[in-house]
Amino acid sequence: MINKPMGISSMTAVEVVRRKAGNTKTGHAGTLDPRATGVLVLALGSATKLINRLMDTDKRYRTAIDLRAFTTTDDLEGEATPVDVAQPPTIEQVRAALLQFVGNIMQRPPQFSAMKVDGKRAYKMARKGETVEIAARPVVVHSIELLRYEWPFVEIAMHCEKGVYVRSLARDLGEALGTGGHCTAIHRSAVGPFNETMAVPLDEVPQPLTQEHLMTQEQALAMLR
Repeated sequence: MINKPMGISSMTAVEVVRRKAGNTKTGHAGTLDPRATGVLVLALGSATKLINRLMDTDKRYRTAIDLRAFTTTDDLEGEATPVDVAQPPTIEQVRAALLQFVGNIMQRPPQFSAMKVDGKRAYKMARKGETVEIAARPVVVHSIELLRYEWPFVEIAMHCEKGVYVRSLARDLGEALGTGGHCTAIHRSAVGPFNETMAVPLDEVPQPLTQEHLMTQEQALAMLR
């Protein structure tokens, strides 16, 4: 697994590893946005058959949220719409609002996401200026911890199941507080049992990458049990 740096797509990271592994078949177990950093679990060769099982694991994230504006992408990439907030929410109000997003909840994915709408990727439609209507869907959030709040920034740690969009949480938190809400940073600290202490920075992946540098399928399966 690697620690994906900011500014590249998950598929770009996969291509880097694939080349270093002599063009061995390589896939990832869950996309990270280009601006997001952190744990990206990769599977090579015959281990790619484990990807669906790896994707079904729970996830842990840390994120920073700016409450001053909404954006079209729910992060710093999109066009911002500032919100005039006469009275910033108190820390108690922020904590209370965050509790609304713990448990079995309905969440609407961002317009700029890989979700399919009428057979088309939502982000491709949104880039063309098309209106994208994505229905809310059930997701599971186990816990949200408020790490810091100093207006207009909120920092949280979240433990959730697959399918949760951190950017959507930022947007929904802003709506609940009557403020704006978009992510300024997203870091994935764990995918199931695979955490950031085990992840290798992308620029430190060996060349050539061989089996001696990799976890075996048996080892991975033992961790998943």
